[in-house]
Amino acid sequence: MNVEKILPEINEIGDPELRAKVAAIWNEAAAYRGWTEELLMAIPFTLLAQNVTIPFIDHVRAVCRMCMAVDEVQETLHAERRTPVNRDYLIAGALLADVGKLLEYEIVDGKSVKSSYGRYLRHPFSGVGLAFKHGIPEEIMHIIATHSKEGDGEKRSPESIIFHHADFIDFELVK
Repeated sequence: MNVEKILPEINEIGDPELRAKVAAIWNEAAAYRGWTEELLMAIPFTLLAQNVTIPFIDHVRAVCRMCMAVDEVQETLHAERRTPVNRDYLIAGALLADVGKLLEYEIVDGKSVKSSYGRYLRHPFSGVGLAFKHGIPEEIMHIIATHSKEGDGEKRSPESIIFHHADFIDFELVK
């Protein structure tokens, strides 16, 4: 799968080693169930709402872009007074937070459904497992782990705070 084609935001990651690891995770997750670029563009980004017309990939890209925009605004308007944010970690976390959905979902009779795997492990857990396997820094695994309801009650890093809110903006507007 050409990750750069479906997720061009990956090129915003400055560290080439981190960029390669993010692409490798996407390729491994897609291979797990045989997801093709075409299928990834067709599945809804959530199964928690009815009549979702926004594709999974568009959600990942939109939330990643929202994260980058928040970082740019913070840098422009708050400059040296702002809370430091690792931009590469923010982008990598944004691109990896939902990659576990490729294990959590499957297509049955042409419809996206939760897999038996997904009934036991939600995507934040799968995403962290894939990230750990590929040597992703723990700061990025933290974003993946805490981005959804599983992170409620945890102290989130600045990058996780940004991602969590951007993700829920997109989710709540669709829901």
